[in-house]
Formats: sequence, C-alpha cells, structure tokens
Amino acid sequence: MVATSSSTASTDQIRLQLRSWPEVETYLERCKGVIVPLGSTEQHGPTGAIGTDALTAEAVALEVGRRTGVLVTPAQAFGMAEHHLGFAGTMSLQPATLLAVIHDLVLSLARHGFERIYVINGHGGNIATTKAAFAQAYGTAASRGLPNAAALRCKLANWFMAPEAMALARELYGEREGHHATPSEIAITLQLEPSLLSKHRPLPEAAPAGPIHGPDDFRRRHPDGRMGSDPYLATAEHGARFLDVAATALSGDLQRFLEEPAG
Repeated sequence: MVATSSSTASTDQIRLQLRSWPEVETYLERCKGVIVPLGSTEQHGPTGAIGTDALTAEAVALEVGRRTGVLVTPAQAFGMAEHHLGFAGTMSLQPATLLAVIHDLVLSLARHGFERIYVINGHGGNIATTKAAFAQAYGTAASRGLPNAAALRCKLANWFMAPEAMALARELYGEREGHHATPSEIAITLQLEPSLLSKHRPLPEAAPAGPIHGPDDFRRRHPDGRMGSDPYLATAEHGARFLDVAATALSGDLQRFLEEPAG
C-alpha cells in the first residue's frame, strides 16, 4: 500500500477535498489508506481557542499526509464534549451521534475501496466512542457484503499520546502540562494561528485534575476550564516542535499500518 514514491507531497496534493473523483480512483490503484482528522469544538480555558482539538488534529494529519503521500479527508471538527457544555461556545455530539458519524464515514470510504482508515484524534473524549464505531463498522461492512470487508482495518492515533510528544511535554512543562487546555496543544495553535497570541496571558493557578460528573460538575470543579495546566508556558516555537515530533511518530505508525497484512 505505497502512497507515493517521493519523500514528500504538497499539502494540496493530499487534501481529499481538493481532488476530483477520477483522481481518487487513480489514487486507490496504488494506495488504500486514508487519514481522517478528528477533533472537538470545546472550551480550552479563558485564553485557549475553542477549536483547539480540531485545529491540532488537522495540522498533524496534513503534515503526516504531506510526508507519506496519504490522502487526508476534511476534519471532523465536532466530537464528544458533553462535559464541556458548561462553557459558552462548546458544541458537542452525544456519544451515540459521534459513533454514527464515524461509522458512516468509515463505511463511505470502505465502499470506494479504502481499506486502511487512520483517524488522527485531538480530543481524549472521542477515544472510547471512536473505537466502538470501528467495531460496529466492521460488522456492518461484513453484513452489507462489501468486497473488501475482510481487509478493512481502522486505527485511532491520538497525537497527544504519542510517546515522543508526551516526552517533549514533560521536558518543556513538567507537571504544568496538566490535563486540559495544556500548553502542548495551545502551543500548536499559536504556531498555526498567530492571531491567538493576542489572548495569551498569565493565569492564576489552575484547579487540579479529578473526577467529573457532567458539565455542571466540571464548571464547579474547574471554574475557568483548565485542569491543572499552565497554557501561558506555550510558545509558537514549541508548537512547531510538537507538530514535528507528532507527525514524525505518526508517519512511521501509519506506514506500518499500511504494510500490515489483512489476515
């Protein structure tokens, strides 16, 4: 499942939304892989962008696609963010809705001949539901009699959980990385969108992470939306480093995924 013979492709070349259907058919003759960026539209503290999870997932996905030549779909920017609904601007899908969306996207791609669906995720709240969607998609592909049902494979790659990205976060921020509105993810948004620097400012100590039970409980325990993080530590230069280490790790993971036998 070789995507390209060159070392890198242009970003425009690997964006599915800029291709025509004959170009996609030609692509499928040499590669059955595709990258799906998955994020969320939710609060990221008083200074972080609401689109952080979608922005970071798409940026990493496009860089992985550029390095590997694998097509990248438009980002699915809405995820399971029910626990953030206590903050203005958050837009959430219920777990059942997200499951249906991921399931239908996988089946749409599989119908055309894609066999390796690589989802690059930027939001922890999507993980369990996305894995459940994969399991359901396998069953549906088989029951519908898709010719490639037995060869269909899906994989979830959480860029922020790549060991190299986690190591860099520890090196730069230590315990102040926290668990939500983290400086690592904010750093990437600063690198992508320089206008966000105008909101960047020191903040009081964040409430520590802990169990939460719904949006009202989250708002009570974490009044400004952060969980133990200090996003003011983030810089655009850090963001470029995180983007590079995440893309490097996931590019290798994707290549191995493409080369895995179906059986």
